[in-house]
Amino acid sequence: MESQRMTPRSPRTALEPERMAVPTRRSKRVRHPVVMVGNAIFTVVLLLVVVVGGIVFWGKQRFEAPGPLPAEKIVDIPRGAGIRDISDLLARAGVINEPTVFVAGAVLFKWRGADLKAGEYQFAKEASLRDVVDTLIEGRVVQHHFTIAEGLTSEQAVARLFENDVLSGNIKELPREGSLLPETYRFTRGTTREQLIQRMQQSQQRIVQEIWDHRAPDLPIKSPEQLVILASIIEKETSKPEERTRVASVLVNRLKNRMRLQSDPTIIYGLVGGRGSLGRPINRSEIEQPTPYNTYVIDGLPPGPIANPGRASLEAAAHPARTKELYFAADGTGGHAFADTYEQHQKNVARLRTIEQKESAPLMPPPAAAATPEAASSTGTRNRPAARASPPAPKPQ
Repeated sequence: MESQRMTPRSPRTALEPERMAVPTRRSKRVRHPVVMVGNAIFTVVLLLVVVVGGIVFWGKQRFEAPGPLPAEKIVDIPRGAGIRDISDLLARAGVINEPTVFVAGAVLFKWRGADLKAGEYQFAKEASLRDVVDTLIEGRVVQHHFTIAEGLTSEQAVARLFENDVLSGNIKELPREGSLLPETYRFTRGTTREQLIQRMQQSQQRIVQEIWDHRAPDLPIKSPEQLVILASIIEKETSKPEERTRVASVLVNRLKNRMRLQSDPTIIYGLVGGRGSLGRPINRSEIEQPTPYNTYVIDGLPPGPIANPGRASLEAAAHPARTKELYFAADGTGGHAFADTYEQHQKNVARLRTIEQKESAPLMPPPAAAATPEAASSTGTRNRPAARASPPAPKPQ
């Protein structure tokens, strides 16, 4: 053994291990076909997850990236259009440039129960695909506005409805005078004129009933209909908000004292009806011309409203100022001078005529050119619509 231990070994032999490890045998379970198929399926699924995840990540980036639209644009999505039809329409309009991603996102939202809605939409500059889909799902359609001004007649209001080219359809019949509430109404494209009229009438009925239920207790009117008639006269008599309750007070005091209202706007309505404007001063003969609306001739209120009054005039009619005033005349500044007595009213009228004479003095013809009888018959403060002067009235009996 000593000799063997001392036997010299070559360098290569010295590097080789003295014992070789016995290789282990592969498990029969590893080589089983079921295990091999399972490993293959797992590998494929893993690859699919990685690929799908990459696609989703890429799609999400594209879905939320700024779009191609250079400026705001309105697009009308018709009813019954499918997702692909909508994507083609938006692509042609320049709102989107990746219809496939848009369709995929819209289908995903649809699968979750959210659907794209028809309507007229305004898309912002560089709106992303997500912004576009959210807008269509939430139905954020463009809102248009229509305003009916206080004091318009129903005929004038209908004429303005026909001037609006966003509204559609015809109107079955002229709305009853005083049945429309002057206000600004919001609507979407596709709304018909008849539908908007119905909204105006429903708003008016609601407001009138609300105001009537809280009216002053001692009014000389008996119904909501009479409230609208009185409010329509107030609406036409003054354009100054701060004067409405005082004008209402004068009219209410006259009704209580059984005095005729003697309101110029009622003369005009009796002559031209729903056209609203006479287009010239009232002639003296027309003041005495009997019509159902001429409050210089009839007692009490006219048979119906002479315009569509706004809420402020309805409130004034229901809550007039507490005064003893029976007269008012234009003051030359766009407002009115009020008076308790006929004598004071005469002074107010004389003051107005002095102002008018000073304003018109440079325009007066020379003395040789005398005014014709026709021209003379249409002079006076009550025949000047701009002045809106209430003419003298007899004292209460």
